[in-house]
This record gives sequence, structure tokens and C-alpha cells, in this order.
Amino acid sequence: MALLEVPLLEVPLLEVEDLSVEFPTRRGVLKALDRVSFTIETGEVLGVVGESGAGKSLTGAAIIGLLERPGRIAGGRILLSGRRIDNLPQDELRRIRGRRIGAIFQDPLTTLNPLYTVGRQLAETMQVHLGLPDAEARRRAVSWLEQVGIPAPAERVGAYPHEFSGGMRQRVVIALALCAEPELVIADEPTTALDVSIQAQIITLLRRLAREHGTAVMLITHDMGVIAETADRVAVMYAGRIVELGPVQRVIRHPAHPYTEGLMASIPTLEGRPGGRPGGRLCRLRQIEGAMPRLSAIPPGCPFSPRCPKVFARCTEVRPELMAAGETEAACWLYAPALAEAAHG
Repeated sequence: MALLEVPLLEVPLLEVEDLSVEFPTRRGVLKALDRVSFTIETGEVLGVVGESGAGKSLTGAAIIGLLERPGRIAGGRILLSGRRIDNLPQDELRRIRGRRIGAIFQDPLTTLNPLYTVGRQLAETMQVHLGLPDAEARRRAVSWLEQVGIPAPAERVGAYPHEFSGGMRQRVVIALALCAEPELVIADEPTTALDVSIQAQIITLLRRLAREHGTAVMLITHDMGVIAETADRVAVMYAGRIVELGPVQRVIRHPAHPYTEGLMASIPTLEGRPGGRPGGRLCRLRQIEGAMPRLSAIPPGCPFSPRCPKVFARCTEVRPELMAAGETEAACWLYAPALAEAAHG
């Protein structure tokens, strides 16, 4: 009798399940990430947004195995194409980093070696991860510089990092992250140090290259404008937790979590004309009262409860998990039907 063929289940490119990160200190253990879970599909751009200290960069560092000591992964799993990578030996993780996972950091000078030409750095990356001969590696180095918009790439391939402007260096870093053809790129605040016109070029470039090469991108930023222009989905983080997760336009236009509502209300917009065209009036900005709690003083229940205008008793007692909130998910007790009815009672 012939065996039945069982179709293989497709798994997300990246799965982060209940990821927790701790920092031991003399005064006790600080939990910097608290059971963070999300997925990224092939070719998808996931934006990760939140205030400074929310845990965005820490999440990216944990995924690529670059947590600074004494930080440590204290729980959960990280899977790449269904294979767990958070428990791999360092030498094996180094082979994955660069080849299967690329990284773009906020300051290109921390990525580029000032003693080597950019062409040599690109060529060596491809030789290490793709096994290319010298001539082919150099040819591809020139090609990558061209793809990221470096003028006269055949000439600039022999230049050193200090001979490029800040925006051009960041383009080189993007080429360096993509040249080994990784499946996933972690982009941590890739445009923060750049002026607005260069920011727009970098974001457009990153999205185009990601789409053309089928690369998934985890875009970490505090800038909702960058998220709106670039991401397919967005994860909003607060105090080491994801508080809302969903399609980017839905989260921006109809935020479910009170913290996300506060973030949206703090972004300048033009009112008075359809689409916010020039000639409208600036709307009044609202601010979120208070400040994000320190890691040593995260309150029980929902960490946003001390600042939340919609808080009720349950919020201060029990941590809410992500739950269905229309087209998104929100970690908010307002979306637990029985509790919501009692709160609005």
C-alpha cells in the first residue's frame, strides 16, 4: 500500500516565542524583555516601535546573538526557518550571522572597519559566506555599491569609509548587510543620524532591495513616520513587552491599545483639508502623562496602567496577554469582553 504524502507545513522565517531577557545585578535580577512573541514571514517588513528603553534594540540583539553581558536569554525560543538558534554554540551562530541574518546598525562607523576599503569589506564578506573567488567578489562589490545608489561605484569601491558622507556610509552598511544574501535583516534605527531627505532615500532603498531579494526585515525605530512608509505590520513595545501587533495602517489609523493611541496622538498632522494637504491647520498634540517605568519598578498587571486614562481594577492586578482587538491584537483588558463590560458598567 502506498504511503500517503503529508504536505509540509510552512513555517514563518522567524519565530520569537516567549522571549525573556534578564540582567543580573547586585540588587536583584532585572527583566528587560518579558515573554515577547512575534513572527516575520519571508519578504515581510515588521516594524518595531516604542519609546527609548522599551526593549526594541534588545530584542534585535537577542535574535542575532549579540546581547551585551551580563544580559542573558532567560526563557523562550528563537527559531529561523523552524530551527532553534538561541541555544547554538557561538561559532555556529557566527556562521548564521552575516550569512542568513544581516544587521544594519544606527552608526555605520561601528560596522565599517576604517582601515579597509569598502570594496575589500564587501568582497571579504561575500568570500567568507558565499565562497566567491577574488574577481567575482570584487565584481559583485561594485554591483552592490551601484544597487544602493553609490555614484561611480567602480571608482568608489577603492575608497575608505571616512571618504564617504554619513548617508553614503549608511548605504554601504546596507550593501554589507545584504551582499551575503541573508534571509533576514535586523535594521536597528538605520536612519536616526541622517537628515530627513537622506532618511527617505535610505528607507525607500531598504524596502526596494528587501522586496527584490525576498529578504525579511525587522525594522527597529522610534519613528512612526518611518514605520508607516516602510512596514507591512508593526509591533508596539512598552516596558519590555509587546502591547499591540497588527497591520501597520490599521494600527496607525485605529490603534487599539491606549499606549498606541497616545503615540498616534503625539504625531503632528495637518487638519482642515482632505489628506492633510497644505493649507490645513496643525492639530493640537497630546502627550502621555508620566514616564515609562524603570526595569526595577515595573508595576504588577499592565505596565502602562499608571499612565493609562482607561485603567480599571483588573489592569493593576493581572498582566494582559495579546488578545484579539478587531484586526489587530492588543495586550489590554478592554478587549476581554466580560471585563470590558464590567469596566464600562
